[in-house]
Amino acid sequence: MAEELTPAESELAADAAGTEGEERPIKQRKNGLYPGVSDELAENMSSGWADTELRGLEPIPQAERTAARRAALSARFPGERLVIPAGNLKTRSNDTEYSFRAATEYAYLTGDQTEDGVLVLEPHGEGHTATIHLLPRSNRENGEFWLSGQGELWVGRRHSLAEAEQLLGLPAEDVRELTGKLTEATGPVRVVRGHDAAVETALTDKVTAERDEELRVFLSEARAVKDDFEIGELQKACDSTARGFEDVVKVLDKAEATSERYIEGTFFLRARVEGNDIGYGSICAAGPHATTLHWVRNDGPVRSGDLLLLDAGVETHTLYTADITRTLPISGRYTELQRKIYDAVYEAQEAGIAAVKPGAKYRDFHDAAQRVLTEKLVEWGLVEGPVERVIELGLQRRWTLHGTGHMLGMDVHDCAAARTEAYVDGTLEPGMCLTVEPGLYFQADDLTVPEEYRGIGVRIEDDILVTEDGNRNLSAALPRRADEVEAWMASLKQGK
Repeated sequence: MAEELTPAESELAADAAGTEGEERPIKQRKNGLYPGVSDELAENMSSGWADTELRGLEPIPQAERTAARRAALSARFPGERLVIPAGNLKTRSNDTEYSFRAATEYAYLTGDQTEDGVLVLEPHGEGHTATIHLLPRSNRENGEFWLSGQGELWVGRRHSLAEAEQLLGLPAEDVRELTGKLTEATGPVRVVRGHDAAVETALTDKVTAERDEELRVFLSEARAVKDDFEIGELQKACDSTARGFEDVVKVLDKAEATSERYIEGTFFLRARVEGNDIGYGSICAAGPHATTLHWVRNDGPVRSGDLLLLDAGVETHTLYTADITRTLPISGRYTELQRKIYDAVYEAQEAGIAAVKPGAKYRDFHDAAQRVLTEKLVEWGLVEGPVERVIELGLQRRWTLHGTGHMLGMDVHDCAAARTEAYVDGTLEPGMCLTVEPGLYFQADDLTVPEEYRGIGVRIEDDILVTEDGNRNLSAALPRRADEVEAWMASLKQGK
């Protein structure tokens, strides 16, 4: 990794842009190899570059949808200024940053994914005028493009404001001038909090937590029903994820020779080649690690005879993620006890999926799956019945642990800020997408179950779209039934 100039030098362009015309000295890096920049070098670097402005750009595919979403937002909050930030880069260590992922609310309303962006809806007449505030291309006059750690020669070219307007269908302005405008703003304002400290500081005396939460809740609930573009993106995510699972099966022998990290890395390759990233930290849980619901350390052994619980999802370039789980026999075949537990979870998932349909209560699929699992636990003698008593007291939760699913979309746990009455106490509608993911988990130290059960964890998860007449399994490309899983694994290993 090339050595950047000092943090102060990295801020040179931002300083210059904030105070146009004012000269700023270039400060040296504490341990940099160059003492500074000569006037001759600065002049040389400011000229002799080709015009690379992009013209005649087509709007991004979702531009019409984002416009409609902004119109709905405008209608909900008439006469109020609405501020939705993308967020800023976050430091990983010293002078390196994490990869940037735009705030979901911002990306949902704009289609843009660049750091420091801010969408502002200004009240105008009976509606709003929407403007996107972005960093323009790196300045070549003041040297930002090669002196700043976020300059074009360091991290790549940004779109110009004119290019952004063509792509996004929005007027674009320089975001570095925004906080001053927000500080002087009058009238009611709402902001999506938690993404841009500078924006929030500029609005500190103009907003309230309660009003801002209303904005966040509205945008969360607005994402519950997906349009055709979103459904297509979710299908892409599921298809790529299925290929990622196939990749893993083909290299299980190499994972046995190393660790769960080989599985994690294999799936990550597919996510980065076909999508933007993984949608969440991959759970590559072999053996007893499968009983830890969010096992993301992925540093354990992979042993033949154990199960592998793989919970992973590809995030598309437009930030829609899949969320799929399969529990696979590492040897290629389930043992008798593993199959018994797996079949129980499969039966519960079948019951849950069957309950997903328009007009059904959101809780119905959870209740259906939990009943099946409870019946199995009573049948196996692991908990004393009757079944109704166990469910009433929640005793099955020692082994089922979690809810049976959640909304899915741009966030893996989408619509999380929605009101309870609109989400878990709500009714399913066509266009909603949710996971159905029952599981049974017998901890390695659970003395209430026979020893042979201990350390076995099974979860099966699929992404289910509510349709006009029922549902569609977006992740149906991956087999679920035990015998189909075994045949699928055998065919992949033979054909690799």
